[in-house]
Amino acid sequence: MIANKDETIRNMMLESRTITIALLSGLLVLGACNGQKQNNEQETVKKEGFNVDAQLDYCLAQAEKTLQMIPEDSVFPRTINKGETAWRYVPVEDWTSGFWPGTLWYLYEYAQTDQWKAAADKYTRFLTPLSQRPPLDHDIGFQVYCSFGNGYRLTGEPDYKQAILGAAEQLTTLYNPNVGTILSWPRDVPNMEWPQHNTIMDNMMNLELLLWSADNGGKEKYESIAIDHAQTTMEHHFREDYSSYHVVVYDRESGDKIKGVTHQGYSDSTMWARGQSWAIYGYTMVYRETKDPEYLEFAEKVTDVYLSQLPEDLIPYWDFSAPDIPNAPRDASAAAVTASALLELGSYVGGEKGAKYQDLAEKMLQELSSDRYQSGEKNSAFLLHSTGHYPAGSEIDASINYADYYYVEGLIRLKKLKEGKDILS
Repeated sequence: MIANKDETIRNMMLESRTITIALLSGLLVLGACNGQKQNNEQETVKKEGFNVDAQLDYCLAQAEKTLQMIPEDSVFPRTINKGETAWRYVPVEDWTSGFWPGTLWYLYEYAQTDQWKAAADKYTRFLTPLSQRPPLDHDIGFQVYCSFGNGYRLTGEPDYKQAILGAAEQLTTLYNPNVGTILSWPRDVPNMEWPQHNTIMDNMMNLELLLWSADNGGKEKYESIAIDHAQTTMEHHFREDYSSYHVVVYDRESGDKIKGVTHQGYSDSTMWARGQSWAIYGYTMVYRETKDPEYLEFAEKVTDVYLSQLPEDLIPYWDFSAPDIPNAPRDASAAAVTASALLELGSYVGGEKGAKYQDLAEKMLQELSSDRYQSGEKNSAFLLHSTGHYPAGSEIDASINYADYYYVEGLIRLKKLKEGKDILS
C-alpha cells in the first residue's frame, strides 16, 4: 500500500522542505491573510464576526437527528460515506467509540440541559468494560478519555474517575521499557514486521490519559511512561523538517529503530495530514501537562511545517504530497484537530506568533463551518470531506465521528477564548 519514491524525487522533496522552513515566518503571515481572500462569504464573516454559538446550535440540531437514528444500545455512529445518509455503526471495541459520547459531553457543556447530559452519560457508561480488561490496542486512550474524561471534567462523577484510572492501568500493559514507547498494534499489521514493536503517531493523543491520571490519584509510573513515550517519539518519529512518519517500527528487544513508514499516507517520505495533526495536538498537550519548554518548542516546530504547506483555504489534502493535488480528497478531520490544538498552543506561545496561531485556528473553523464543509441537509454528521485510510480505500471523502468531535471541541474552545475564559476550563 505504500508507494516508494526514487532518490531523485526524495532529494527534491528535501530541498523543497528546506526552502519552506526558511520562508516560514513570511508564509505564516501570508497564511493569516489568505483566509480573507477566499470569497464573498468569508469577507462577510470577517466583517460581521464569526458566530460561534450559531455553529454550536447547528451541531446540537445535527446530533439530535443522529440520536433519533441510532438503532440500538451499545453501538456508536462512526462514518457516513460520501453521497449516503446512513451512519455506519460500530461496537464498543472500535477505536472511535469514545468520540460520540465525547461529542455529546461538549454539547452538554454548551447547552447545559438534562437531555444532553443524560445522552452523554448513557453512551459513556457503555464503554465501562474497556477500563476493566486488557486493551485491544493503544486506542483505549481515545475511547476512555474523550468520553469519561470529558464527563468527569463536567460533572465530577466518581464512577468516571475510576474508569479513567482503570484505563490508564490497562494502557501501561502495552509499554515496552526496552523501546521506551507504548505498543500501538499488538497484532500482525502489514509492513510492521510483527512481532517487532510498532508505535504510531496517533498514540501521542493517548498520553493525556496517563498524565491526567498521574496527577489525579493514579500511579507515578503513568507520568514516567508518558514522558518516555513522548521523548522517544520526538527522537525517532520525525524527519529533519519536523514532518512525521505515521509509524516507527522498533526492535522489541534492543529498542533500536528498524524503520519509519507512513501506513495511511501516500509514501514513507511524505507528510500525512492527520498524522501531523496528532503530533501538533499531542505535543501541545504534553507541554500543558508537564510545563517542560522542550515540548512547547517542539510543538511549534511540528506546527510550522504543517502550516507552511497548507492550501489557501487552510484545509489540508489527505497527504501533503498526494499526486493528484489539487483534485485529491481533503481531510477535514486533520483541520479540526489542528484548529483545536492551535487555540491552546497559541495561548502558551503568546505574543505575535501565538496570536497568529489562534487567528489561523479561527479561520480554519470558519472554513469548516461554511457550506463547503458542513454536512447540513446532506446527512446528520457535522462535517463532510474527511479521509480515513486512503491507501486502503476506506472512509474517503466521508463524514467521520472524530472530525465532528474535534470540530465541536474547537468551537467550544473558541467560544471560551472570545469570552475571556480559560479554554480548558
